[in-house]
Amino acid sequence: MKIWLNGKLVSREGAVVSVFDHGLLYGDGVFEGIRSYDGRVFKLDEHLERLENSAKAIMLDMPLKRDDMRKAVLDTLRANGLRNAYIRLVVTRGEGDLGLDPRKCKSGGTVIIITDKITLYPPEHYANGLEVVTVATRRNIPEAVSPKIKSLNYLNNILAKIEANNAGVLEAIMMSADGWVAECTGDNIFIVHKGALTTPPTHVGALEGITRNTVMQLAGKAGIPCAEALFTRYDIYSADECFLTGTAAEIIPVSKVDGRPIGNGNPGPLTLKLVESFHALTRSEGVPI
Repeated sequence: MKIWLNGKLVSREGAVVSVFDHGLLYGDGVFEGIRSYDGRVFKLDEHLERLENSAKAIMLDMPLKRDDMRKAVLDTLRANGLRNAYIRLVVTRGEGDLGLDPRKCKSGGTVIIITDKITLYPPEHYANGLEVVTVATRRNIPEAVSPKIKSLNYLNNILAKIEANNAGVLEAIMMSADGWVAECTGDNIFIVHKGALTTPPTHVGALEGITRNTVMQLAGKAGIPCAEALFTRYDIYSADECFLTGTAAEIIPVSKVDGRPIGNGNPGPLTLKLVESFHALTRSEGVPI
């Protein structure tokens, strides 16, 4: 495995950063998860734009311009001979001194690109649906840190994932401080009721996911009503269908929430239609490696 680290392709063992890097010490950085399918990187520019916007929001100067970052991603994929891969792109504020003050970071930032395989959930859950639970850990309030910033500080999500693990399931639904459904630990959530899609708005604490937006676009093209709106656990329990979306997860049906079957307990027809449309899109669209 070759990893892109600050302009050089190095081995996994050689991919080391300083213990004084602000990304390690304080979670001071941003990242993106990207996928390539059959030799094409899916939604690469959308991911790079979101990365840049996250960096702007935390006043982190990007070490590379868009074209150079795009080239670095493609070079890393080529170096590893990967056509179908998960790409983790990380930018930190770089090496500094002890203390929060970002002005102490003088290294110009750290850029890491990892390309590898990923399987977020076992294949049988894509066929039969995923069981999830709602958890006590609440989503960070948007007034503290905007959910549109994809930062390295994922402790909130990790605590919710621990609750899911303790419950014996693979995923958890997180609520806002006001009790609205926000998102899962690493995925956005959709429900289907009477042929219409609903997903939480970003202001409730949900990341503006690339796959989330893609599903909304596919729904629009198919004439499926789709809206961003607040909803509660009751709305999930009484939904006809439910599914999760994310770059690593793609689209995965949910069969049961808090022990309650969703619909008839199997992946629903609208979910399966969107899965088919999404897979067709990933096979036809993307930046060639």
